[in-house]
Order: sequence, then structure tokens, then C-alpha cells
Amino acid sequence: MPRRYLALWFPFLATDRLRRTGAIPACGGRVEKPHVLVETQHGGLRLVDCDPCAVRLGLTRGLTLADARARIPDLVALEAQPRADLDFLEALAGFCDRFTPLVACDEPHGLILDITGCAHLFGGEAGMIDRVGHAMRTIGLTLKAAIAGTPDAARASSRFGGGGIVPPGREAEMLCPLPVAVLEVEPETVIALSRAGLKTLAHLAARPSATLSARFGEVLVRKLRRILGHEDRRITPLRPPPDCVVERHFAEPFADAASLEAVVARLVGEAARVLEARGEGGRVFEFAFFRSDGAVRRLAIETGRPSREGKALLRLYRERIATLADPLDPGFGFDAIRLAVPLCEPLAAPQHSLDGRAVEEEAVADLVDRLTARFGRDRVLRFAAQDTHHPVRAAKALPAAAPRPETPWPEPEPDEPPARPLQLFEPPQPVEAIAEVPDGPPIRFRWRRLVHDVARAEGPERIAPEWWRDGSDEPMRDYYRVEDAQGRRFWLYRTGFHDADGAPPRWFLHGLFA
Repeated sequence: MPRRYLALWFPFLATDRLRRTGAIPACGGRVEKPHVLVETQHGGLRLVDCDPCAVRLGLTRGLTLADARARIPDLVALEAQPRADLDFLEALAGFCDRFTPLVACDEPHGLILDITGCAHLFGGEAGMIDRVGHAMRTIGLTLKAAIAGTPDAARASSRFGGGGIVPPGREAEMLCPLPVAVLEVEPETVIALSRAGLKTLAHLAARPSATLSARFGEVLVRKLRRILGHEDRRITPLRPPPDCVVERHFAEPFADAASLEAVVARLVGEAARVLEARGEGGRVFEFAFFRSDGAVRRLAIETGRPSREGKALLRLYRERIATLADPLDPGFGFDAIRLAVPLCEPLAAPQHSLDGRAVEEEAVADLVDRLTARFGRDRVLRFAAQDTHHPVRAAKALPAAAPRPETPWPEPEPDEPPARPLQLFEPPQPVEAIAEVPDGPPIRFRWRRLVHDVARAEGPERIAPEWWRDGSDEPMRDYYRVEDAQGRRFWLYRTGFHDADGAPPRWFLHGLFA
């Protein structure tokens, strides 16, 4: 199947955004006065965006504000907000996620959609353009759209041509009449091409590629090939495509909560059947609710193990809905709902053990999932082993719903006490200790004004610093497991050695054994 791309260009994105927020007033469908957006360029205020009224009066980007006011005294100038414009463009990309999961920003003020295999869901390519155009006009945006076989061809047709649909394989035929400015190269290169009599893409296509590359660079030749459909490139979507997607589109928006949950239940059932056919289960389930006014609300639930059980997922969905600080507002209604499973893992049929441990593990996993849905991913944690000898870094708190790391917990020797205590002091507490020999274990130490006589001691366990993290100045530690006369067990370590000046090493208590 040949790839097809839909390019969306919003020529008045910045001013349309301000009109939506009320910063630019409108009257009878037309703005009362021409409005422009300005920013400082080359030491002066210059126009970077114009609304339709200003364009009709002859204003263009790059004109200084002084010249523009000389032509139109009642011109209204506002400060440009490129960050807000980009955020709005990304929000539009999320809105277009209802048409295809492969949506990429195409700056300035544009989007590229990979619609390969999607157009038939909306009545063909013509129906898709009409559907997208109607949606954008509904939220007050001016749009010019084009479909072609490469992203560059679709972009060129939407921004410099008449837009519409370029049939597969006819990019060169339909786009050759466009001017060389469609290549969007440096202005000096455009002037040089015009002086050489190369004013359209047809003139460039008739010249040998090697000659053009030697004179104007490989970038120009590569852009020419892409616009004429001879070379394709893949877009980088804002959101990675999920492993599994099911969705529903509605002819009329609806806002009923009972109907919403019924649709969610059907989507969960469909996703479960798809995952079961693959022998997989989902770890992350993301619901996207597309409102008719362009807003998109996303809701994600996670599980601590692969799952495709519909009842459990619906229970987690209800838990998540019940804990939302900002309730799920349908506005004027939802016209599309999507369930995506971005993370899948193999899931075989369950094998129940005779001792009932599998049932207990399932109950614990369900509890973790419900707690995660209610309190949030970062508030339900578990400890995971780390590949390090450093006692402080030996364990790390991770979200309970996160995939389990491959590093196993160290197994204790049979019939031996644990090598590391469960309770650690951070930072380690200094103690006063006495040893029989300089490099031997302590025979007595004082901690919190109490003197402990050591009855038994094991060690030393020498742990060198991790120089790539701690630096080269961190001293080595000699750890000892000691037991006092009352049976209390401690984990102490010594840093440093007796030096030539007679300074003793330092002792610290790092943990307590149970």
C-alpha cells in the first residue's frame, strides 16, 4: 500500500488562537480592526503574524511596525507568544489523534498526519479532508489541507499550491508548476535560481541532479526529490504508536455518564480479545476522550503485571474516575473515544498451583493496582534490587506498577543469618570503638551514651567506593557484624587506618539487625 500523508497548515494560527481567548475581539464574524503580532528582530519591532484583515490591507511578515503604522494608523499590535502558539499546535496534534495515531508537528503552524490505511474510515481521502476541515472551522481555525504521497509534497501543496488531493504517483506532474520558493531554502539561493532562469520546480526537474547539487548543494536536490515524490521520509509522531488501539466514533456527540461507561466497557472487551489473540496482556491502558470543541482528555491506568481481564480493568477505571481532582467534563459532548495499550507483554494462560500461592499473589497484585489507581503511580512504591555493593544503593524505591528490573535480590546462605540489616541509618551514626589490633573488629563501643561489650564479631567485609559516583576521595569501609553481651546485633564499619601521627580510624554504626 502506498503511503499517504495529510498536511494541515494554519496560516493564521497565532491570531486565531488569540481570537479564541478573546484577546482579539470579533464583530459579525470579522475583526473590527487589523491586528498584528510583533517581536524584536534586528534591533526593531517587526511583524511576525498578521490576521486576515491585516493581510487584505497589504501587510506582510517582516515589515517593521513603524512602516505598518504609517500605512494603517489604527493598526492594533500585540506581542507575539511563540511558546503559547507551540503549545496550542501540540494541543491540535492531540485533537488530530482521533484521525490517526501518527501525528507530527510541522512548524511553523502546521501538522503532518500519516493517514496510510486510515482514510477509508472517514469516507475516503476527500471525506477525511472534509471531516478535518469541518472540525477545525468548528473551533474557529482557518485551515488549508493537502494529501500527497510524501510529507514534503503534502506540505508544498498546502502552503504554496491549491491544496486538495494529489493522486498517488502524480506529485511531479501536479507540483512542477510551483515556484522554487516551495523548496524553502535561503533567500540568496532563490535569487540565484531566478537569475539563472530557474523559476519553477519544472525548470529544476529538467536539469541534471549532479549539476544542481554541485552548484546549490545536496540539500536543495534532496528537497526537490521529496517534493516531487521521488523520495519519501518518515515523520516522527509526537506520541509513539501504541501496540493495540480500539476506538469508537459517533455521529452525534453525547455526554451521558452511563453511556460513556458502556462505551468504555465495550472498548475494554475489544482490546481484551485482541490481546488474547496475540497471547499478550497490557501493562498501561490509556483512554482518550475527544470532545466536540477540540479538547482532549486522557486517562491512564497501570497494572503491576500483564492483564487483559475486563472486569479488573473496569474496576481500575472506576477507581481512577472517582479520584480525579478535575472531573471528566464532557462539555458539549464526546464525539470519539479511544483505548490505546502502549505497553504489552506476553501473557500465558494462568496455571494455578496446588498450594494456593497463585491466588494470594493475584490478590496482592490486584490490591497494588487499585492503590495505584486511587493514589497515583508515584505514591505506591516497592523496593527493587540494584547491581551494586554499596549498602545505601543496594535497593531503590520504584513505582509498584513499573516493570520489574532484571537484577535479582541476593539469596542468603542456608542456615546463615542475613548479611545486611533491614534497618539502615542515613547518615550512619558515629560511635566510639576500641579494637584489640588496629585492623581487627571492635571489642567495645559506645553508642548513644551506652557502652556495648562485643561478644561475637564477623568480618571484615571490605567495600570499596564506586569512583564513578563517589569520586576518588571517598575512603574504603570495613564492615563488621557484631553481637553484644545482651544478644543485640549491630552493623558497624571502620574508615581509614592508623596513620604515622597516631590518629585512630573512625567508626560508624550503619544498621541494626532484627
